[in-house]
Amino acid sequence: MKVEQVVVDARGVQLPGELAVPSPATGLVIFAHGSDSSRHSPRNKYVAQVLDRAGLGTLLFDLLSPDEARDRRNVFDIPLLAERLTAAHGWARRRPGLGDLPVGYFGASTGGAAAVWSAGGGSRDGVGDGVGDSATGRASDVRAVVSRGGRVDLAGPQLADVTAPTLLVVGELDADVLRLNRESQQRLRCVNRLEIVAGATHLFTEPGTLERVAELARDWFRAHL
Repeated sequence: MKVEQVVVDARGVQLPGELAVPSPATGLVIFAHGSDSSRHSPRNKYVAQVLDRAGLGTLLFDLLSPDEARDRRNVFDIPLLAERLTAAHGWARRRPGLGDLPVGYFGASTGGAAAVWSAGGGSRDGVGDGVGDSATGRASDVRAVVSRGGRVDLAGPQLADVTAPTLLVVGELDADVLRLNRESQQRLRCVNRLEIVAGATHLFTEPGTLERVAELARDWFRAHL
């Protein structure tokens, strides 16, 4: 399947991305990478390939411009990252052939927080409106969220507003993030599940662990998109 190089217009900021859409496609999953990563993340690209083979389109894109990424404050600015994810959702809605596809979010590390924040309808000031506008995606249009080793606790004020079924995937040996995900799960009111991958650390580099993440994400999106 061909991977198309695209440019996502996020309210005037041009962000490069990679779009893959199988034919037929049953949905579109938009990826939000974590800190110190990009659309080239080998882990996210692997998961995207598994989703593509399952009939799901995927969009991986840079959440920040090169100049923005040089400022470490932006890397951890969850409302900003969520705003970019929402803008990418809107970009996909306006693109021919994608507008009618149900959409899910896959977030890793800080991208997990961005996915939850965006799905909760949060704005820059942390107040959720659940709506968006013609230039962005609508929180109500997000059908499913998957977080891999996500710092979803950083989306604290938005956790209770998420309505999309949400899967939290954390490595068994990623003790701090696992604790934070357990606490965050208690604040979710949507359909949700916490999956702990045996023997995995934060980056899921142990044999078979990333494959397990991809399987869990594939099954979750298949069920809810």
